[in-house]
Amino acid sequence: MRRFRVITLGCKVNQYESQYVREGLLRLGFEEAESNEIADLYIVNTCTVTADADEKSRKLIRHLARQNPKAEIVVMGCYATRAADQIAHLSGVQRIIRDKSQLPEFLRSLGLADPPRGVSGFARRHRAYVKIQDGCRSFCSYCIIPYVRPHLRSRPVGEILEEVSRLVDAGYREIVLTGIHLGHYGLDLPQDMLCPLSAGCNGPRANPLAYLVNQLIQIRSGYRIRLSSLEAVEVTPLLLELIAAYPDRICPHFHLPMQSGSSRILERMGRRWAAERYLETCAAIQSLLDRPALTTDVMVGFPGETDADFEATVAAIEKIRFAKLHVFRFSPREGTKAATLPDQIPGNVKRHRAEVLLRLGEKLRQEYISSLRGMRLQLLVETPATDSPGDAWAMADRYVPVLVRGAAHAVGQLIWSQVSLQPEGYLAAMCPTTP
Repeated sequence: MRRFRVITLGCKVNQYESQYVREGLLRLGFEEAESNEIADLYIVNTCTVTADADEKSRKLIRHLARQNPKAEIVVMGCYATRAADQIAHLSGVQRIIRDKSQLPEFLRSLGLADPPRGVSGFARRHRAYVKIQDGCRSFCSYCIIPYVRPHLRSRPVGEILEEVSRLVDAGYREIVLTGIHLGHYGLDLPQDMLCPLSAGCNGPRANPLAYLVNQLIQIRSGYRIRLSSLEAVEVTPLLLELIAAYPDRICPHFHLPMQSGSSRILERMGRRWAAERYLETCAAIQSLLDRPALTTDVMVGFPGETDADFEATVAAIEKIRFAKLHVFRFSPREGTKAATLPDQIPGNVKRHRAEVLLRLGEKLRQEYISSLRGMRLQLLVETPATDSPGDAWAMADRYVPVLVRGAAHAVGQLIWSQVSLQPEGYLAAMCPTTP
């Protein structure tokens, strides 16, 4: 029996696509090897968002080739799309999948006549990712991804409903909707594949993502939906109203990449709105929902970023009071416009600005966690607590971890419980006798 391993670098979409290949190989009768075991077939799902990601992919491929020189190595992912010629020269590489739309054909070539239509599980997880679209056409000046995933491809509503139903039947109680540009879902679908959410939504193309979420809510109960990254301008009033109407079904958590609080820098980045628009969207969310979790990505040291631009970013962060910050230092990406812009920022300045934001982010995160004290939250119990027998760690709807007393028996379940703030700064709750 042939043994395989799938190794994934990068984003949630990559993790979903790896799971798709994994399920196909299991259908073919392959046996999955553990991470410390030798395999006959390695599937390496690569990332190319930074030059470091490229190097990690190459290093991993070389390591696998040394580990088993006789193994077949198949490389897929964004780095495979961008630099197939480079990868082809690496030892052990026998096949390169340059386009993720070729995955069913890859499985057919191995003998699987009927490749999976989506996934039916998610290895070693209690939350399942569902990819609903691919492609990005925003072309921010620092980002390589639109060049390696340029074509918008949205999955039909019926196919997504079928996949989510299958995952809920398998016991998954949180479904994370994800995509390369989630807010572009449905823009490429034919008119007859989308329907208006309500009479007032101005036609089927007005809110395709809101329509999909509403359909997912209606078909099944007993699970919750979390949206992955959205651009702030894509949080439409209708989507926001839907989330407010179903607090037990849609997590009040928005990951909204800000990148900069300076409108001047946002324009140089090729972003689609000024900082004021972003602030207005966050204010609208916070006014309609009770203590929503707003998380974000922020980039420091973009070419031309002055001290005043950086201070504008700090001011915006302090005004919004994010629940979590992901801080990145600008790194020139070959093939993007930003890589050749003048006024590149020295490394020591980028490091200092990143450190300032990391400290601020930790402060704001603790403040947000503290603000939830006494609140009744929906919790997905995920992992038994190793140092606290009988207890378990859960993920709250607002994307913070909670230690749940007496919940070791409830792993995989959704529960509601009032949380308390512990002296150590984390949240805790009691497991109810009934979910």
